[in-house]
Amino acid sequence: MRTALQRSLWRTVSHSTRRYHASVLPSLISTSSPEFQAKSAAMDELVKNLESKLAKARQGGGPKAAERMKSKGKRLPRERLSLVLDPGSPFLEFSPLAAEDVYPGQSIPGAGIITGIGRISGKECVLVVNDATVKGGSYYPLTVKKHLRAQEIARENGLPCVYIVESGGAALPHQANVFPDKEHFGRIFYNMAQMSALGIPQIAVVHGMSVAGGAYVPAMADENIIVQNQGHIFLAGPPLVKAATGEEVDAETLGGGLMHSTESGVTDHLAQDDDHALSIAREIVGDLGHGARMLAQPVAAPEPPLYPASELHGIVGTDVRQPFDMRDVIARIVDGSRFREFKKEYGPTMITGFAHIHGYEVGIVANNGILFSPSALKATHFIQLCSQRQIPLLFLVNVTGYMVGSKAEKGGIAKDGAKMVRAVACADVPKLTVIVGGSFGAGNYGMSGRAYSPRFLWMWPNAKVSVMGSAQLSSVMNTVSSDASQHSSLQEEIEHQSTALYSTARLWDDGIIKPTDTRDVVGLGLGLVSREKRSGHTTGERATTTWDGNGKGFGVFRM
Repeated sequence: MRTALQRSLWRTVSHSTRRYHASVLPSLISTSSPEFQAKSAAMDELVKNLESKLAKARQGGGPKAAERMKSKGKRLPRERLSLVLDPGSPFLEFSPLAAEDVYPGQSIPGAGIITGIGRISGKECVLVVNDATVKGGSYYPLTVKKHLRAQEIARENGLPCVYIVESGGAALPHQANVFPDKEHFGRIFYNMAQMSALGIPQIAVVHGMSVAGGAYVPAMADENIIVQNQGHIFLAGPPLVKAATGEEVDAETLGGGLMHSTESGVTDHLAQDDDHALSIAREIVGDLGHGARMLAQPVAAPEPPLYPASELHGIVGTDVRQPFDMRDVIARIVDGSRFREFKKEYGPTMITGFAHIHGYEVGIVANNGILFSPSALKATHFIQLCSQRQIPLLFLVNVTGYMVGSKAEKGGIAKDGAKMVRAVACADVPKLTVIVGGSFGAGNYGMSGRAYSPRFLWMWPNAKVSVMGSAQLSSVMNTVSSDASQHSSLQEEIEHQSTALYSTARLWDDGIIKPTDTRDVVGLGLGLVSREKRSGHTTGERATTTWDGNGKGFGVFRM
């Protein structure tokens, strides 16, 4: 039986936007139940482990490397980041656990680079900060991947790029996986050229070495700064110059700040120290004018949810096999816990509807079970509506996949699932994805997984991504092999590879977030993607139009 308070929460309330009235979602969970408390304790432990790993990653190369850097009068990478950002403004960091346990015998915290979105002189910018405490800021394969992902985000959202440079260039033992291919080191400079051509500002601050290919970061920037007696830009350092030409020359003469600012003209501003350089960078961003925009104003006054975010731990837990009602998650993320559900009675394993998060309008696509044909058709219809109305989409993912079996196949699950996948692929509005549970099989595609280019994709620490769950895998293996030891080994391997930590280490997401931070993180993302379009910009290489309601359509839906 519902209490009077719970029944009253079903009332329809007036909403402050132009579009609709929305119902308040009720909370029917019991926070004192053993199930809730067990789930909460398990999630608490995962979050605690996540916080420990994040704290360690933020130390970069460790105390000794930090002390060496400070002894040279330099600021640490995160100190530089803090100085260039507006005081007290948020910084949305991407993939801080990149490269975690990826390179055997080597610790490369954060892949040796810090990336994210922060506010400089009142304008949102993408920042790329080399961490010279980690292997001298050398570029490993995942360093390159993380740098390119930051540039992709900048291009898609029309955000200025600020590069805080101190790097020895490519990690030579890994050159085959860093240098020659399309998505390797050279793509960084290609992206800089492309974005500059689109009017997306490129600004570089050289605090230390900027060597070999890395010399092109400041050289290709629209405007750059170098710290005197500290920053160096050259295609080949003194040892290589001597080997190649016999010339003996010191680093300062070869590529120091004074030479580049007074003779070569490679640099535009000569700074006295790190602090001065970052102050100049702030002034440059401040002078960008209207080309660099601030976050859009929300269409409605932001309201906190009616229920505490801390309850998310007990609602979801850590076992992706245990069901929960995604409406309980939505109620703790959206403004006022209000949600106007679309097609509620049809395809009930899919939840779709409209809400606001921090005042920004959003269409939500969320899983409440396996995807049947009606669920896929409902999602397809809703995605088309949001695309037509230019409302960003938020995917809240906990999906085992599409239904299988003769009944489902005869009912056309393949073509109906394909309709949903096509709608997700072709939707001409920004997509944001949060994996709160499992994301398995083709359900990962239909729910805007990484391959479907959401503007941002985040995972909760309990999340899992795999071609199938471990139980299904075991069943499949039993039908193709009788080797029990092989079954066990493969099952353990895939279980390990499906974890959020494994995923984020390889940049298959934009970072693991705490469940309690979901509303704020998504709100920041919506603020970025909800801005008015920037005339003449494309939203990435794959796009044919800007986000202005004149998209390329959806192609052919198989009936």
